[in-house]
Amino acid sequence: MCLGCDSQLGFHFARRDLVVLAHGEEHDGVIVDARDYKLCDNLHLARCNWLVSVDDEDGLCESCALTRTRPNDNDIEALEEFAQAEDAKRRLIFELSVLGLPIVSREAQPDSGLAFDLLSSREEKIFTGHADGVITLDLAEGDDVHREQMRVELAEPYRTLLGHFRHEIGHYYFTVLVGQGENRPEFEALFGDPDLDYQAALDRHYTEGAPAGWEDEFVSSYATMHPAEDWAETFAHYLHIRDTLDTAAAFGFAPAGFTMDKSRPGRVGFNAILDEWLPLVWSLNMMNRSMGHPDLYPFVLAPKVLDKLAFAHQLVTAQQQVEANSGATV
Repeated sequence: MCLGCDSQLGFHFARRDLVVLAHGEEHDGVIVDARDYKLCDNLHLARCNWLVSVDDEDGLCESCALTRTRPNDNDIEALEEFAQAEDAKRRLIFELSVLGLPIVSREAQPDSGLAFDLLSSREEKIFTGHADGVITLDLAEGDDVHREQMRVELAEPYRTLLGHFRHEIGHYYFTVLVGQGENRPEFEALFGDPDLDYQAALDRHYTEGAPAGWEDEFVSSYATMHPAEDWAETFAHYLHIRDTLDTAAAFGFAPAGFTMDKSRPGRVGFNAILDEWLPLVWSLNMMNRSMGHPDLYPFVLAPKVLDKLAFAHQLVTAQQQVEANSGATV
């Protein structure tokens, strides 16, 4: 609710705006008719403030409807973590939509559509990962202590719920944007063969660790494990950059032309993003140091990493143009 006038508010996904749910009265804000829209049924369960058509039988918004499995109603601790995960997922879905990337549900494509299983490892072993469009997340990642312990144990500079979602969605978009299509040769030239034995690569990584000098070619040590993980880490990093620049532009810290729905394609477009990105994160790191915190952005982007990020930008902006030409809505 609005704290100034007590009006009921909701996020309108298609408009990409927070609007007033009006009940016939006059109002100065952006309005939708409460006879046509209601708040998502996950308002309390997932703290979701997105709007749903009153005619929608499921009663779930575009983001919540993608969740296939959640903790049972008696698991109070897991439900709290579930709400945190759904919050991160809404940000992910919003970003994908603004970037013009297709979001196809499991209902629409039963064998390869997108779905989320958000489960707690308290009762059973849960492995965060992706398989044929289904993204599984261990809700223990919502616990700050557990997540920090894992981050330190695995020597990761960055580990968040949103980061997990962005990584796993990268695996999904490999099949959408690359697969066996025309972009495959360039992908393999940059990342390698994604069909290499995954289990062998996994065993080698956790036995031997990342190779010396990995920073010259990979965005993270985990990216060294397998070409598929290199792509997922790179794609996630690209989403980090685009969302952060979008937020910076909204608050006047970056030019308005660098919002997620406005970007030039190709390497020239990516270089323009980079010219804004690097000074921004350097300044944010300095701000964190001034407060005695670690760097907000503890990464160094080597030239080969930039080539991979530029490839991701090329694929995303090409898809953005396809969506624009088709007039499709996500």
